[in-house]
Amino acid sequence: MKFGVLVFPGSNCDYDTYHVISEIAQQPVTFLWHDSASLENCDAILVPGGFAYGDYLRTGAIARFSPVMQSVKKFAAEGGPVLGICNGFQILCEAGLLPGALMRNAGLRYICKQVYLRTETTNSPYTQTLRKGEVIRIPIGHMEGNYFCDAETLARLESEDRIAFRYSTPAGEITAEANPNGSLSNIAGVLSEGRNVLGMMPHPDRSAEPLLGSSDGYKIFASLVKYLGVKEGPASQEMAVR
Repeated sequence: MKFGVLVFPGSNCDYDTYHVISEIAQQPVTFLWHDSASLENCDAILVPGGFAYGDYLRTGAIARFSPVMQSVKKFAAEGGPVLGICNGFQILCEAGLLPGALMRNAGLRYICKQVYLRTETTNSPYTQTLRKGEVIRIPIGHMEGNYFCDAETLARLESEDRIAFRYSTPAGEITAEANPNGSLSNIAGVLSEGRNVLGMMPHPDRSAEPLLGSSDGYKIFASLVKYLGVKEGPASQEMAVR
């Protein structure tokens, strides 16, 4: 079992994501360079945060054409698990692996702070160790995190139980005040039709151990490890119960 972390020019959370898998989950992991079409027989793909290709055209718009993303699209179409975090979420939307788009934050300002997320579904490789309605504390750091889709797509996401997380209050209430960026229906993360692709704006990689102020984000990685049927190391097991 092996995890792959994509690396684009401008990725800045690739080492954070790698650290979570190698040191906390204690699983084999490798970096996958953007201009290589090989996924090196990885069993799960992680698309980290950052500013792929500088986001010079539009967030994720250039990265979608990279050789590695063509392989990721094929991998996902065959049911392979793909997790996109922040810029990774933007890339997956641009690549057509997830519906909708990420626009400028409602206040047109970069936001970096801790937020609360309510778990909307446990029916996915990434949320199975959570409880429906469970609130987790995870940081965000983005300028274009305002999720949008048309009314038909939103209705489909709702009816198919494909909204993974919503921004909420600590008590789990979905309010305008709890929405940091203006995202439609407070959406913070969505799943693909096959439920094997998840994109989310908050950073579970930045909240995967107590040293970072919260280990809630590790529950998402623990879910994926469990889904893949591999045994967690001692550090991973300790973190999953915190």
